Amino acid sequence: MHRPFHRVVPLHPYAPTEAVAAVDVHVSTEHPNALTFHYVVDADLTRLRIPPRTESTRADELWKHTCFEAFLRGDTGTAYIELNVSPSTQWALYAFDDYRQGMRPLSPPQPPFIDVEQAEGRFEARAYVRLDTVSVTRVALAAIIEENTGHLSYWALNHPGHKPDFHHPESFTLQL
Repeated sequence: MHRPFHRVVPLHPYAPTEAVAAVDVHVSTEHPNALTFHYVVDADLTRLRIPPRTESTRADELWKHTCFEAFLRGDTGTAYIELNVSPSTQWALYAFDDYRQGMRPLSPPQPPFIDVEQAEGRFEARAYVRLDTVSVTRVALAAIIEENTGHLSYWALNHPGHKPDFHHPESFTLQL
């Protein structure tokens, strides 16, 4: 079943930016238990710190720089999964038992496939991930964009608090 979703991701007012005009994300569920995320950043790329492409491997703390994130959960319980994707093509996948509790690395059946493209005024990152043991029905989408100055802007479908918190239970607003 193919169900595409498209959302414009709002900027959190806690960390404004003039370098980025918009962040859009497209999500599709082309195969059971597999998701494709396509993030599109419209920005003055000369003002952004975009990590150079490297070998696609697992890496921690990707969120400290430009990073695209998806938080995935089912309809019941409090457990969820966090996917981090860097423009470098590095990635991380974590399982949580509850809100910021019980964090542990998660090994997917195959590493996420990540592709990145740059054009004048636009940056795109696509990630395909298979999660055979998880039935995903609710998603929180987010992006962290780093400027050359080190300033971070935070983008998410929903900002339930006065500070950015992508893990917040009220962030899971996209229903698949």
